[in-house]
Amino acid sequence: MPVLPAGMDEPDVTVADRRWNRAVRHPVRLVTRAVDVALAATGCHGPVTVVLADDRLVRQMNWRHRGRNKATNVLTFEYAPMQARGGVWGGDIIIAFETVRREARAARRDMAAHLAHLVIHGVLHLAGYDHHHPGEAREMEMCEARLLSGLGVANPWKQGRMAGARERRS
Repeated sequence: MPVLPAGMDEPDVTVADRRWNRAVRHPVRLVTRAVDVALAATGCHGPVTVVLADDRLVRQMNWRHRGRNKATNVLTFEYAPMQARGGVWGGDIIIAFETVRREARAARRDMAAHLAHLVIHGVLHLAGYDHHHPGEAREMEMCEARLLSGLGVANPWKQGRMAGARERRS
């Protein structure tokens, strides 16, 4: 599968909703670090675009592409399936401000920590991880916790940290 050489895949980060700049210190820098850590851990290389958006845009995209008329915290769209030949590995990650803020407050987490978690979660989806079955979910959660630890972010899956998060995931 064609990939970009390591180091040539700096993420493209767009802050589409200015509230991210007030809620998270240096959001572009944080997102870039989270993408880089996840790419290094997965061994994947390629273009990753992250859009820090709002619930309205995410709801519209969720409806258009998944048939679900609601906002969700993160949407991930891969450019080509991991098994496809001739495609370029990579994808888009779109994150909803209001949903992330609400989840962070409910879990008593720092908004930056929750953002880092969702970016890593999105990159892991691009790398082929999923959480539809308990074994897959546990593997993905363990990987997320390990990568977040490298960024100095506490394990969001530790008992009581993200109550109800597993049920809200889509």
